[in-house]
Amino acid sequence: MYAQALIVPQLLELPKATGYGLGQSLQAAGLWIAPSGFMMMAVSPLGAKISARRGPKFTLSLGGLVSALGYGLSIGLMGTTWGLVIVTCVCNVGVALAYGAMPALIMSAVPLSETASANSFNTLMRSIGTAVAATVVGLVLAHMTIDFGGYALPSKSGFRVGMLIGCAVALLAAAVAATIPTRQAAAPSAEPVDAVAADAPSAATA
Repeated sequence: MYAQALIVPQLLELPKATGYGLGQSLQAAGLWIAPSGFMMMAVSPLGAKISARRGPKFTLSLGGLVSALGYGLSIGLMGTTWGLVIVTCVCNVGVALAYGAMPALIMSAVPLSETASANSFNTLMRSIGTAVAATVVGLVLAHMTIDFGGYALPSKSGFRVGMLIGCAVALLAAAVAATIPTRQAAAPSAEPVDAVAADAPSAATA
């Protein structure tokens, strides 16, 4: 999620004189990014339906693939504001699918008494992921720069590398999700419980 969230605002706000910046104001950049948030809200119910029908494991893998598609599209669409709207919307559709599926997977994999701590651990890992994403993207953009009027600005190649890293991580997430083992439900007893209890000898008879 965070690679495009860190890169797209910079592309929107960099001066057009750089040759790849889109020269948008801070307010305008926020408005261009807003549709992706609404897209996440709209897709969340769909993700729940997919999980109910195919399982959250499938939804998580699908989310990773959709996010990877969004990052891949950025290579050809980062030159226009509408192109970046498409990129952020596709990426966030994948994020909505994945983030909705993860709690369901977690809760199905742990005892009921451990669901709170397991979901807390998921939140912790997401926070660590945010920090790692910011560090990696920051390093890429800090090392791949151009000189613009005496100031070092991230280069177009740096932005592309950052997006490709996001694409690779999303594909990796989809592959890892596909290997998650699923718990098999216990087979129901052949006889009703009441029938078994009726056939059992009483304590007095024993």
